[in-house]
Amino acid sequence: MAIVKDNILMQLVRGTLGKQITIYERNGQIIMAKKRGPSKKKPTQKQLEARHKMTIASMRAQIMLEDPQIKAYYQSLAGPGQNAYNIAVKDAYRSPEVQNIRLEGDEVVVIAQNEFRVAEVEVRLIDADGVITESGRAFSGWNGIDWHYKITARPAGGKVIVIVKSLPGNSTIKELLLT
Repeated sequence: MAIVKDNILMQLVRGTLGKQITIYERNGQIIMAKKRGPSKKKPTQKQLEARHKMTIASMRAQIMLEDPQIKAYYQSLAGPGQNAYNIAVKDAYRSPEVQNIRLEGDEVVVIAQNEFRVAEVEVRLIDADGVITESGRAFSGWNGIDWHYKITARPAGGKVIVIVKSLPGNSTIKELLLT
């Protein structure tokens, strides 16, 4: 490995030359190194899980991009050097986040976020015996983060289960115990 300093030619060069030398930048320094080959170590369980998750994200992204409206949405979010596929994979890789569930009178308020957009929030009320007494979709508030669901009756000793879905179909489940 060599660190290149004050070489006007190398200031603009990045990549692999002749399948032998790789030139890249790290922390503001230009580095020349022997081209790395495939690893001879067996992948760890965590690496295998990440590869599997990326494969699923890639397949979901390809399916989503068949819809012209969704493709246009992701393309509008793409930055320089990115395309709709890159953004769709990024969205499909991560699940939405449920930050808070609270009861305000006869309403369940869910604070849910996703890096791009939360597509749907479903609320289920379950009584103490485990029977679903009520379920339905919550509606997005004016800020796009709060989701509201009006309940008819609060089951004593039960719980509220919230299922938040992103555009690619990733879901996160969180529950709140009722007292």
